[in-house]
Amino acid sequence: MFFIASKIIGVVLEPIAFLVLVGFAGIALATIGFARTGRVLSLGAALAFAIVCFSPLGNALLRPLEDRFPQPPAEMAAPAGIVVLGGALDEGLTAARGQPSLNEAAGRLTAGVELARRFPSARLVFTGGSADLSQKADLDEARGVHALWLTLGVPDSRMTFESASRNTYENAVLTKKLVAPKPGETWLLVTSAAHMPRSVGIFRAAGWPVVAYPVDYRTSGTARDWWPSAKVVDQQRKVEVAGHEWIGLVAYRLTGKTATLFPAP
Repeated sequence: MFFIASKIIGVVLEPIAFLVLVGFAGIALATIGFARTGRVLSLGAALAFAIVCFSPLGNALLRPLEDRFPQPPAEMAAPAGIVVLGGALDEGLTAARGQPSLNEAAGRLTAGVELARRFPSARLVFTGGSADLSQKADLDEARGVHALWLTLGVPDSRMTFESASRNTYENAVLTKKLVAPKPGETWLLVTSAAHMPRSVGIFRAAGWPVVAYPVDYRTSGTARDWWPSAKVVDQQRKVEVAGHEWIGLVAYRLTGKTATLFPAP
């Protein structure tokens, strides 16, 4: 139930879609006799959309998320395992074209391979099935990642896959059950930097104190993040990603799936 509700709410509250809906609502109200209210809504939506497209709003929302958990030290001891969260593969395109189709979070998968080579004794675990509401059998991200990692030279014997999870909460619960981490073991958690606070909070609540290994940064962490940009689509996407994560943090805290609103190291 939580999975379906989160998908529906995510679509409705997605920032760009929400602004479009508000704009259309304003137009509709203006045509049925509520001209003033309609104009206010439409103009407000247009102004907000302009701010999203041309201001550093996306970076302002992303920076606290991406800076929350630092990279582990380069000299860290070898971990017992590496957990890579799903979300880096386009399931539909992968199934349609018959080859792994990576998306903007591809760094999760390449970092997993790099870490597996760096720590040859560590267990490499991927967690992620299909987040599609239709739950079609051919939409299985784990299957595509398995094929990709094989082509990148990772031995089959080193890989473990959890393919039933549909969201980050299920990633944590089902993967812990699958790999049964022992007390005192160090496990790295690989996911996008903006997604790391929510992910670490969920794994901790599941009783698994993982070590964050953030990847896929969208902000530079420098003064450049505050400069105006004409990359409209990029700015929109940053606001979408940040909005998804902040809403997710609130939702997971309210439903008891994390112990704190904004998990910290």
